[in-house]
Amino acid sequence: MNFNIAQRTESFQESVIRKMTRVCQQYKGINLAQGFPEKDPPEEVLQEALRAIRQGNNQYSITWGLPALREAVAGKVSRFAGLKADPEKEVTITCGSSEAIVASLMALVNPGEKVIVFEPFYENYLPGLTLCGGIPEFVRLRDPDWALDPDELKKAFSQKPKAVILNTPANPSGKVFSRGEMETIARFCRENGAYVITDEIYEHILYDGLQHVHMASLPGMWERTVTISGISKTYSATGWRVGYVIAHHGLMSAIRKCHDYMVVAAPTPFQMGAVVAMGLPDSYYRDLKEFYRERRDFLLKVFEDLSVPVFRPAGAYYMMIRINGLGRGDDEAFAMALVEKAGLAVVPGSSFYHRPEDGRDKVRFCFAKKWETLNQVKERMEKFLKR
Repeated sequence: MNFNIAQRTESFQESVIRKMTRVCQQYKGINLAQGFPEKDPPEEVLQEALRAIRQGNNQYSITWGLPALREAVAGKVSRFAGLKADPEKEVTITCGSSEAIVASLMALVNPGEKVIVFEPFYENYLPGLTLCGGIPEFVRLRDPDWALDPDELKKAFSQKPKAVILNTPANPSGKVFSRGEMETIARFCRENGAYVITDEIYEHILYDGLQHVHMASLPGMWERTVTISGISKTYSATGWRVGYVIAHHGLMSAIRKCHDYMVVAAPTPFQMGAVVAMGLPDSYYRDLKEFYRERRDFLLKVFEDLSVPVFRPAGAYYMMIRINGLGRGDDEAFAMALVEKAGLAVVPGSSFYHRPEDGRDKVRFCFAKKWETLNQVKERMEKFLKR
């Protein structure tokens, strides 16, 4: 039978990250491919979600999210970014940040309109653009420091893009866009009437004294920015699927329509747990940075001791290494050999570039793991590379 399916799906590739997770399970390995932390949410957050379930809060919430959580999100963004978002009209709770990104793209981008995407990029962005008919306009961040070339950015803006997708701290590179870079992007957006859709899911995971700059807080950018984040990474609850969107009410009305018909509402008891998470003290965020900094530094030393070229991440909890000089083939061959022979699953770098050849020399590791796990990673990498 000839199945007549929608053409938009033909460009979709299987998620390489999720594929490597399945391969990892096949070999009973350590999953360093998918970006989930090997730790639980704070105990008080867990207890609130359990209490909510046991007390019968198991049905739909209002589509835009529980009022208490929208108020908590507005309070948190005021506290950390100085933004004054109206929880009634300018905050929406989504099923994770991934749904928030797709809903925002569907709401803002018409078929045929261009959207700037910085690469290397998180693999969900391109399918989201395909769903809304948007056309990616790529701007390459140059390794090893993932520098942004203003001339290349200016060239991309000459194509009159409708929007920019901005991920900072970035997955997979760990790049944290500087204030100067953010101001340059903001200036081009104001001059060209473009929006910014920011993926800020790693906003609290930064190193070396760096600070997260909220695009929406820059002059003239509140009306032009859709701010996306969630509880997955900051509070170690990737399976709860609670994200949020913050935007001027003139944009939010369209985003809410898309969100409504895609998912109806985020999980109610987990939203109640998220309310508690939003109120955690500043010490929680300081401890979180230190937790991941220690793990980053550990893995950096592992690779440096093995003479493996490594890209030092400034934020998030991923690390990329250069593998083309290790004699194990390209990124896909290296990744498959590593999981088959050492039981370590990583992500081939080509999945983060629109031209696969640009990422053939890299793979990505997730280091959000227990010390026991990271010590096993060290031992297995040493054996694998010395064979």
